[in-house]
Formats: sequence, C-alpha cells, structure tokens
Amino acid sequence: MFRIYSRFFAALLVCLTFSSANAQLGVNKSNFTHQDSLRGSITPERAWWNVISYHIFVEPDYDSKTISGWTDIGFEVTADGDQRRMQIDLQKPMQIDSMFLKGQKLTSYKREGNVFYIDFGDRSFMSAKTALEKHLPVTLHQLKIYFHGKAREAIRPPWDGGWIWATDTKGRPWMSVACQGLGASVWYPCKDYQGDEPDQGAVMEIKVPEELTAVSNEKLIDRKVTGDHKVVYVWEVKNPINNYNLVPYIGYYVHWADTYIGETEKTLNLDYWVLDYNRAAAKKQFDRDVKRMLRAFEYWFGPYPFYEDGYKLVESPHLGMEHQSATAYGNQFLDGYLGMDLSGTGWGKKWDYIIVHESGHEWFANNITTNDIADMWVHEGFTMYSEVLFTEFWYGKEAGNEYCLGIRNNISNDRPLIGPYGVNKEGSGDMYNKGANLLHTVRQVINNDSLFRQILRGLNRDFYHQTVDSKDVEAYISAKSGKDLSKIFDQYLRTVKIPVLSYKMVNGLLNYRWENVVPGFDMPVRLAGDGDIWIHPAANWQPLPGYKSLEPDDLFYIETRKG
Repeated sequence: MFRIYSRFFAALLVCLTFSSANAQLGVNKSNFTHQDSLRGSITPERAWWNVISYHIFVEPDYDSKTISGWTDIGFEVTADGDQRRMQIDLQKPMQIDSMFLKGQKLTSYKREGNVFYIDFGDRSFMSAKTALEKHLPVTLHQLKIYFHGKAREAIRPPWDGGWIWATDTKGRPWMSVACQGLGASVWYPCKDYQGDEPDQGAVMEIKVPEELTAVSNEKLIDRKVTGDHKVVYVWEVKNPINNYNLVPYIGYYVHWADTYIGETEKTLNLDYWVLDYNRAAAKKQFDRDVKRMLRAFEYWFGPYPFYEDGYKLVESPHLGMEHQSATAYGNQFLDGYLGMDLSGTGWGKKWDYIIVHESGHEWFANNITTNDIADMWVHEGFTMYSEVLFTEFWYGKEAGNEYCLGIRNNISNDRPLIGPYGVNKEGSGDMYNKGANLLHTVRQVINNDSLFRQILRGLNRDFYHQTVDSKDVEAYISAKSGKDLSKIFDQYLRTVKIPVLSYKMVNGLLNYRWENVVPGFDMPVRLAGDGDIWIHPAANWQPLPGYKSLEPDDLFYIETRKG
C-alpha cells in the first residue's frame, strides 16, 4: 500500500484526512495495551502451531451490512509441550458461532477482547518433528470456525480499514475489504500474525446474488449455482499469502484475459476485472502499463513470484492495495496518482501510479514479507524505489535520479522508519519516500549498478516466498555487496537524523567530518562533478588539500554544512 507525505500535496492530505496517515494502526498511541501485544507478538498460544492452509466461505448481506461464513484452518503442530490453549483472532463486534476440530464440536473457548482462546484440555498433539523422528506420518489438523456479524466498516478505505459497502456510479452494490495493518481478523477468524502465512495457500468461496460477480485472489476454480438465486464463486491460491491480502471483490464486473511471456519464457496469465461500464478505459490503461511494468520489474527483481497463480488487476471501490495476484485498482484510469505526479518532476505522469506501485509489492510484501509490521519499510521502501527503477528502465538513469530526488521532498523525518516490535505498530510513513532514498544512497555506496541489480534479484530468489526481519535484509545487502552497511541502515532506519557532512577552513586547508550521526558511521561519499572522486568522512576532522568547499553528489541523502 502507499501513503503520501508532502507539503506539495497538503490539500490532498486534508481531503483524505491524512493528518494521522496511519488510521488503521492508531499511530498516535503512545501506550500499548495487552491487546496490542496479543495482536502483534508470538504468544505462547500462537507459538506451537503453524498455518498450512485457509479455506474461507463468506456471504455478505448488502442491505444489513453483515456477513456470515466459516473459516477452515489447516494447521500442523510445530512444538511439543504446552498445547492446551490456542489463540484465534477475530475483532469485535464479529462473533464466533461454533468451532469444530476434525468434525468434533469444541465447547471450551472464551473471548478476551479481539482474541478467542480455545482450551483443548488434556488433548495432546504430536509435533511434526516428533512424528518424523518416530517415522510416523505428520498430521494435518483441521479447525473449522463458523462466524457472523457486522464487521467494522471502512469509512475512508484503504487508509481506514474494514469491510467496504459502496455503490458504483449507477447506484449498484459494490463491495470489498481493505485491512492492511488493521488485520484480516477484522472480518474472519484466523491466526492474524503477518509472519505465519498459509504454506499451501488458500481457497476463498464467496456467495452472492446471481446478478453480481465475486472475484478473489488467484484462479477461479468453480462457479456453483445454489438454487436460491445466488451463486458461489470459488477461488484458489496455490502459494503462501498474507492474511490481509485475501479479500473478496463483489460488483458488476466484466473480465478479459491476456498473457505475458516472461524472462524465463514461461507464460504468465493476465486477468482483468473491471466494472462493466469501464472496460474500454481500463483496457487502454492496463494494456499500456501492465506488460511494461512486468518487463521492468523482472529485469530488476527477477521473475514474477507467482507464475502458477497468475497476475490480476481488479477495479476496487478504493484507491489500491497489493492483494497478491488480485491487485486492487482504483486510480480512475489516470496517469500518475489520481492524475498527479508525486515527485513533482513530470516523470510520475508518464505511467499509472497504482499499476506500478501496487504491482511492485508482488516482489516486496507478497514474495518477501516481514514477520513484524514494525519492519514494514521493507515492503514500502523497496516498492517506492521500484517506481524509481521503473522510471529508469523506460526513460533513462537520469530520469530515475530526478524522480528519486523529487520524492525526497516528501520526507518529514518525524519518527524512525522501524516501529516498536511485538505490538502491531509500524514506523513512520517516511518508510516510503525515505526508504526509497535510503536504497538509492546504498546504491551509490555500492557504486556498481550491476551488483546492485544482482542483490535485488538475489533478495527475491534467496528469500522466495519467505517471511523475514529487517535485519535479515540488511545483513544480506551488506554480505552481497562486500561492504559493512550496518551503520548506514542504523542511521536511516532507527533514527530521524540526517547525516551532516560538515566542513571548515583551518589555516587555508579544508577539513571535513560527519556530524549528527550514530557512533561508528563512516559512509563514503562521492563528490559532485565529472570525475569519480570519493571522500571518507569519519567522526574526526580530516584534511582535504586542494578544496575550498565541498559539494557532495546529491544522490546521497545527506546535508552539507559549512562550519
């Protein structure tokens, strides 16, 4: 997903009530509650089991704004020991009706806020590890949970999350969900922890009136007529997927398909679903930008990560979201961001922002996912940088540099990019623009674009379909570049301080050093000009003969000060 932070777009921010910028997550909260810890951490009741699959059935009632259904959670036991209690997440005011374990009804469970605890009593589960050691088959357990309720309604989606009850321009029902950060448990029971994706994917069944079409992630495997003037659409995901990415889209949709031959010469299925009256405008926009997005991102990041499931754009009643292989699109078929250029350079008006940005998340957020939302800069910083790389691929390196410098103006430096761990709290919204400029700075330090591209591709290859921590990504980039970048990451991710390259004249000789930096910060800097001249500032003053002033390359995100 994306958010905007710019004085240039102040009017837009007011329009979208972005003063908090993170409405789903309660940014202004300074004191965390027990519920925050239950939502954001690996509790003992979460630690002993791993989600293998989700099978979700949902039937919305548009008139009453209620939903009902069931979730079938396939799980395996990963640890022996205390398995008496299991945590299942479902946010108020949603209700659980009943639970069944392998068809046997469970009666011992209780609610604590947005969490249900199932008490299994003296029932014992054998872990997968123990089963293998004893040469026994690993058991896959099935927990089926029936639920209903009036799910939280999204007022300003996607920034304010929940179920979306909208109308199209003809006044007809149009429904969906946006719940990043807020969590999938806002509407269905699950293990609502970003670090545990269903290893074998998910199935989504959506029951709707026969005049409506229901779209979800990945492939349509069935369409069942129920006999009560309703239809059940069944969609299947083969790959691991984030909880918040599993969503329904319900409306008067039309569909067309295309294919793309990727760099591995595999055929990628492309599917497009838009409201019936928007087909012509959508086809023009999608046909122009989707394939050139794929070409650019496969060049920089490696093959599209979900060839088995395909790529899909679905028109949504909100601006956009990275719903894996079913990307939400609501940019009104305009170039830029709703017709605007977030960089202020002109380059951002040459492509559709939502197609490029949200599709970039297929590599960073969906392929590589952070365990804790505190590290969400990995999703948003790399994806914001994908805009730079797209611009560079199609319009040249200087254009990419200009775009990156343009979005630098949107940085506020209000809080660190990394948030507090274990409480479902992300860091600053600067994770977008500052995260991209951090990566551009790291690219300058590496000073080898071929190697930098190999690192980006290597991240998506070596962390393929995995969940990671920020430290994993930081260490990987340092190791593959052959440079210790740890202090650079600490500076830009964990503080709000922008490095200051300070210089002064002493007895006719220029001296320079770093100020406003973390201890041990020693990032080298290339000087502006036609040559490839580098200096290596440290905490102590160093002389630089032959210079009267310092002008560093502006591609480094630093400040310069004459003392």
